[in-house]
Amino acid sequence: MLGKLLKYDLKWIYKVVIVFYALSFIFAIITRICFSIESSALFGILGQIAAGFTISMLASSLINGIMRSWARFIINIYKDESYLTHTLPIEKRQIYLSKVLAAIICIFVTVVVALVCLFICYYSKENIEFLKQILELAANTYDTTVINLLLVISFILFLEIVFVVLVGYVGIIIGHRANKNKMVNSIATGFGLYMFTNALSLCLVGSIAMFNKDIMNLINTMEIINIDVIKIIMISAIAIYMFYNVVYYFIGKRLLEKGVNVD
Repeated sequence: MLGKLLKYDLKWIYKVVIVFYALSFIFAIITRICFSIESSALFGILGQIAAGFTISMLASSLINGIMRSWARFIINIYKDESYLTHTLPIEKRQIYLSKVLAAIICIFVTVVVALVCLFICYYSKENIEFLKQILELAANTYDTTVINLLLVISFILFLEIVFVVLVGYVGIIIGHRANKNKMVNSIATGFGLYMFTNALSLCLVGSIAMFNKDIMNLINTMEIINIDVIKIIMISAIAIYMFYNVVYYFIGKRLLEKGVNVD
């Protein structure tokens, strides 16, 4: 049953997101064609414009994926569709899990589409060599490999986006417990939780800095940063966001299992 729920959730989300994927690929191909005509200033300008549209469509894909994940959550659990959803022979924890998995899958696929489109736009031996040199310089600076550097940065960004989605889900659940102005309460609660959690992270970093001179220097000065400190910060960011994601996942699941107020 979970598989069927996930299929319908993804189908609903991708009714719009797939359009932005298609536009991203179209503008990426146009960019590639324009850039391949090197002797024309006009095509160079058109290529830059098309590249701008490509990046805009990719950003829209991510934003719409997140927004439609939240919209699907509200419609399926609190609006007209909820009367069918809550009569299905499936536990609320599975309904919640389906919504979370759908959002994660959408985020992951969007990232892959973005990488492919950017490759189409900008691939050339010169650009790849230039990018490789930059990445190798950064990797050598942080005493790691290019692959490890890319994986760590990508994973941190991925975890942060998932964190935003989960905070939104919890905000929706809490906000819809109100008797009126449910959407306003949902937005305010989600934003409040997001700001509170980030403030908590800053307090945590500040507390650690009190006992670590290198981290304190990172905050207070422009001195050269110790490589080990950067590694500690990146590992800490992964651990913190994973912790937040697990906590918010279980908070949302627990709150949903307590029951919902259907509109």
